[in-house]
Amino acid sequence: MKLVTIFSKFPTQQACIDHLEKARWADKPTCPFCGSDRVARKRENQRIGRWNCHKCHNSYNVLTGTIFKATRVPLQKWFLGIAILLNAKKSVSSLQLARDLDLTPPTAWRMGMQIRKAMVDDSVFLKGIVEADETFVSTDGSNNRDDDDPPKRGRGTKKQPVIGALAHGGKVVAQPSDKVTGKTLKAFLASVVKGDDSLLITDEYSGYNRMGEWVPHFTINHAVAYAEGLVHTNTIEGFWSLVKRAIFGQHHHYSKGNTAAYITEACYKYNNRHNANVFDQFLVEAVTV
Repeated sequence: MKLVTIFSKFPTQQACIDHLEKARWADKPTCPFCGSDRVARKRENQRIGRWNCHKCHNSYNVLTGTIFKATRVPLQKWFLGIAILLNAKKSVSSLQLARDLDLTPPTAWRMGMQIRKAMVDDSVFLKGIVEADETFVSTDGSNNRDDDDPPKRGRGTKKQPVIGALAHGGKVVAQPSDKVTGKTLKAFLASVVKGDDSLLITDEYSGYNRMGEWVPHFTINHAVAYAEGLVHTNTIEGFWSLVKRAIFGQHHHYSKGNTAAYITEACYKYNNRHNANVFDQFLVEAVTV
């Protein structure tokens, strides 16, 4: 969604609350603590959007239990921050988000991480022609370079491994891994790829040697060619390039504990690249708990 549209569509806190209530409850508000629909709006002059539950006697609002809970930042700024992150193909730094939204850097960082938390999608399963590969990202502030001279690359590096799989014409799934071995690769791929309906394509790394035991498996020898018809890993390598450009251009490095959040952001935006209503979809997902 365009930023100017957010200003016109959500000019006040009440307008934002009304939209989130419709996204979360439609016409049937329920208590987030006990699930009861025996609720009534609480009339308060200073705190808008409050509800009372007549069963468990708790007071709450539509933000309870969501990424927005207990926030002191106006919801219009949250909506703008969501749109900025969704629109930024190569992501955006917390410092830039702080400047754009007139927030302190720590507040902007927390907002960005909360938004990324709502991007987690555990329902993605891949089928068809699926490419699998790994990449390695910096977690020590070294601008994605090793201290070795010459610097090591690929599996010889000390960087954080990230493994991923991508279906042709479909979605991508990726996550950090402690190490890249046959065992970890098989565990990851078996959890996200439907073996009976898929054909797996990888490079010739030995960690993939036993993938043919549960899914049809083809390999591409990059020393000979980068593609042999449909047998290639070019698509997922293109996704890795988006991940790397976000690192080089915006974040510079990821702390090990937060790498998963940034990879989740990259996956979410890739998987919704053709979704014209991704902003509205995200708000529904952010308050559906």
